Amino acid sequence: MINNVLSLLAISTLFIFIGCNDKTHYPTVEASVASETPTTPRSKEFDDYWYNGTGEISSYELKQERYGQVRQGDIVLVFVTEPFSQKKQVKLDRPQNAGSDNVSILKLNNIRKFNTGIYDYSIITSTFTPVDLDQHPLTLKSTTSSQEWCGHTYTQLNLEGSKYRLQEFSYFESEGDKDFKMNAAILEDALFSRIRITGGLPEGDINLIPSTIYSRFAHVPMEPTTATITKSMSDGVILYDVSYKNINRKLSIDVESEFPYKILSWTEDSGNGRITTATLKKSINSPYWSKNGNEDEGLRDELQLMK
Repeated sequence: MINNVLSLLAISTLFIFIGCNDKTHYPTVEASVASETPTTPRSKEFDDYWYNGTGEISSYELKQERYGQVRQGDIVLVFVTEPFSQKKQVKLDRPQNAGSDNVSILKLNNIRKFNTGIYDYSIITSTFTPVDLDQHPLTLKSTTSSQEWCGHTYTQLNLEGSKYRLQEFSYFESEGDKDFKMNAAILEDALFSRIRITGGLPEGDINLIPSTIYSRFAHVPMEPTTATITKSMSDGVILYDVSYKNINRKLSIDVESEFPYKILSWTEDSGNGRITTATLKKSINSPYWSKNGNEDEGLRDELQLMK
């Protein structure tokens, strides 16, 4: 009896292992995205910059279109590498014990703040993109939360094989509490991270999932759609233009032409004069998670953040 139970457990364990880890179930998405992704082998320069015990914090002057008017604000991009669980899709507490489940990711926290008349907006998008895009071509997880005086919303995408599981929570009836799956593709919200990891973006026509913020503000569903990415150079700066074919949205990104490929500015054009811009003010490297004392507030002045 005991031997039979042990045999069944062994078979069940093998089945779970194969089901969770065998990538041959999803060759099409993995192969197509990998072929579109320019990859650069990790160098000592890369490791010295991204694995030195600090994060990169960059502040941007924001001009945000909302309700037909342009608002002044700040954007902060926080890039930092972290050990990440591929199965649980959370930061690992004990990465040394995680074995192959430990995936090194470049986390991007994109924090956007601006006022609309009497009330303010605070929006944060977090993306978790593997550093090894050859092995893991797609961002594993993305979350966006938005808070303003009318209410708050939350969106989460988790990669599950060839699909993203999308969960949406909102105080709007038409957008409230959804949970479904859609075909996986490169996330617009992760384009900055892909630039920082590889030094570039795929060019030509690709499947792209539009920005969560665009989806929320325009009240349109999130789904993969075709976009064209073109690359050019001007005054030593790399220029990427992203133009969607089926929705009225364009994104232009200016990038340093040399490592570490910092994002210098970007413009979002959602049609009908709805143009938002962000321009780099200051960038520092710091173990920011430990800079939480009153005496550390001077770093906000260094980053030229609005009061």
